[in-house]
Amino acid sequence: MLYQRVARASALRLRGASTTASQRLPIVQQRTFLPESFGNKKILEEKYPAQPTMSEAEDPGMNGGFINPPKVKRQFRDPHGDWWDKQERRNFGEPVHEDNDTLGIFSPYEYTWVGSGMAFAQLGAFVATTLGLCWVVAKVYPDKPSFPREFEGGLERELGGPGATRARAPGDPEPFQSEETEE
Repeated sequence: MLYQRVARASALRLRGASTTASQRLPIVQQRTFLPESFGNKKILEEKYPAQPTMSEAEDPGMNGGFINPPKVKRQFRDPHGDWWDKQERRNFGEPVHEDNDTLGIFSPYEYTWVGSGMAFAQLGAFVATTLGLCWVVAKVYPDKPSFPREFEGGLERELGGPGATRARAPGDPEPFQSEETEE
């Protein structure tokens, strides 16, 4: 390889610098392989002309002359109707509202079973019933003794003999009190 480069270089030197520059052609790299119809602005303008601008009187919704059907949620359409698309409750070729994403059958379900006044009344009845039940239980349920009972000998024999945990005996210190307060 090296000897071929040396041979070429020597041949170029023999011809002279002026002749070699006139023989070379410029090398231009082709950057894309797209046809002319994709890059030429004139062709693109012919294919895709600019949208015509319409006045507010010509296009009241400012949506390019699109016919907008009434804003009715598909949930409220007859589920047993003879629809072309039974799931979306829609016929073939029927224009779609521009807010179809919020009006379609898969948008959040609109709850219409109970009104807000009735819902607050039911919520109030639940809270009143729960608080009333808590009050009744507090009045009827017996209280726990506030001080534990004492047994003779601390029920040592009954609770398992010596070494077992004893119940409170008469001479034992007060429960839940530190020994420093007794002295």
